[in-house]
Amino acid sequence: MKIEKIWFEGGRLYGLTNEGQTLWQSLLYYPRLRYATDKQRASYKINAFGIRWEALDEDVSFDSFFYDEPEPHGISKVLLSHPELNMSAVARRLGVQQSLLAAYANGTKKPSKKREEHILNELRLIGKELQDVSI
Repeated sequence: MKIEKIWFEGGRLYGLTNEGQTLWQSLLYYPRLRYATDKQRASYKINAFGIRWEALDEDVSFDSFFYDEPEPHGISKVLLSHPELNMSAVARRLGVQQSLLAAYANGTKKPSKKREEHILNELRLIGKELQDVSI
């Protein structure tokens, strides 16, 4: 199966396969595409493995349209929805490897419920600290 046509709508990347199936995935996984202009998004090439946006240095594999979770959930959605958070700094505060936090964000690893709650509590603490800033 191969993607033959793509389009963007409602924060998602859609693909129409050569078998007539419509697939999609969230643009939260692809910040370069999420923040790209319509003109930038329109400049792509479909190759044997996926879709390439040369000017954005972004690739989306055909296989990624078949992943279990086309939309991030839980801590993944929180982290991907807030690119202003510095993953390295948050990971240091949590006492975890930055690569592990990034894996939680992109959905390749799932934290335990306890770890997820710990991360959310730390993010809330960061928010409270920012609210308490006075000038």
